[in-house]
Amino acid sequence: MARPPKPALPLREGVAASAVHCPPGAWPSLTAFLNERLPRVDDWAERLARGDVVGDDGAPLQDRPYVGNRRVYYWRQLPQEPAVPGGERILFQDEHLLVADKPHFLPVTPSGLYARETLMARLRHATGLVDLNPVHRLDRETAGLVVFNLRRQDRDAYHRLFRERSVSKVYEAVAPWSDGPWPRVLRHRLQEPPGDDFMQMQVVPGEPNAETWVNLIEPLQGAWQGWARYELRPVTGQRHQLRAQMNAIGLPLWGDRIYPVLQPHENPPSFDRPLQLVARAIAFTDPVTGESRSFTRGALTMAP
Repeated sequence: MARPPKPALPLREGVAASAVHCPPGAWPSLTAFLNERLPRVDDWAERLARGDVVGDDGAPLQDRPYVGNRRVYYWRQLPQEPAVPGGERILFQDEHLLVADKPHFLPVTPSGLYARETLMARLRHATGLVDLNPVHRLDRETAGLVVFNLRRQDRDAYHRLFRERSVSKVYEAVAPWSDGPWPRVLRHRLQEPPGDDFMQMQVVPGEPNAETWVNLIEPLQGAWQGWARYELRPVTGQRHQLRAQMNAIGLPLWGDRIYPVLQPHENPPSFDRPLQLVARAIAFTDPVTGESRSFTRGALTMAP
């Protein structure tokens, strides 16, 4: 049986309500169920008393005897969430798509420490578009273009476009200068390492699953002597592909805290050494309208 549609609940600081399914069971109360199902939230009784837990109709739920076979909704709360510097820009919007220019360090979607300080939450808060949803991702450290879908019924068509690699992407990066030869095509096999060291993708023997066209744009001068600006056009879409492949040829990107050496986690995080990598351009044929779509942002601004 199809799941009922999620109700149009209001955003709170750009953050949509989260849902939890209540199965049949013998919990004495809704508080008891929520305490067991989501124990990392330690104030369920207070949230219920404030009206911050609601049903499908958006009406606040009280702490009464438990009722199964329904969904309840709540808003994630992270009072200690770090404030990420830099502002996002909306470059394009119509009835189907929104294209935004993301600053460095801002996650695209909620994860870890971040719920309100994400590109999706900021844009939802600014536009009031509850169904705004990214159709691809950028690493938190990478700046540049992110495409969002506005209508829930079109979402799968746009996700499929990116899954099937029917998208042309252009990135720009700063890495150590090399006399090439340029341009060149990088082909590697990347995989996640075993164990807990999952952050760094490894280059391993085997059939390549990562391919990127790279060209030298220009060597840099002055304070950037010894560095150069490169254009990168990925053909595949492996995690950390550009960073891992450039590192594999001895040209790790400026400001990279993962390659070649994984840096320790910072708490609180610092925002003073941005990774010099931006998603500069993206183009595709719109699967909903049939239009040719092409979006570009400015060149990489280097700020060591």
